[in-house]
Amino acid sequence: MAHNLSDTIALLERTPAALNALLRDLPDSWTKRNEGEGTFTVPDVVGHLIYADKEDWLPRARRILEHGESKPFDAFDRWGHVEACRGKSLPQLLEEFTRIRAVCLQELRSLKLQPDQLEQSGCHPSLGRVKLSELLATWAAHDLTHMHQISRIMAASYRDEVGPFAAFLGVLKCNGHGG
Repeated sequence: MAHNLSDTIALLERTPAALNALLRDLPDSWTKRNEGEGTFTVPDVVGHLIYADKEDWLPRARRILEHGESKPFDAFDRWGHVEACRGKSLPQLLEEFTRIRAVCLQELRSLKLQPDQLEQSGCHPSLGRVKLSELLATWAAHDLTHMHQISRIMAASYRDEVGPFAAFLGVLKCNGHGG
């Protein structure tokens, strides 16, 4: 499937509502666990999405448009959300994510990106040359990756309770795909 900016935006604008519908008012037993040392809880995932929206996607898009490959992206701190989210409840994080994402998408739309701009490249600190279209497609895939992560975290709550049905539940067999 070729990158389509409208399709990317359609997914990105739905992520906050999807997470809100799934997570709001759930007991902590569903959301406070993680997948082991050095992994995220559900609130961490939402905080990470907020941080990425603020510090990653649009700043990098603007850098591509303004500097091309001449000024590499700043490194992204995958734990950068921790301090900013300290003391915030999951409902507060969901509300903040909804607000931040709306602002980001408004800004993305205001760029009125043309096909030739989507082909412009920037320089990723570890991947090297990346096109703006690839960055924006990755934003959408990043949302889906973290929705998958939330599903794994939550499903693990019932790992023992499902008994032999575990053989049919792929989400319980998945150990993540981090890198």
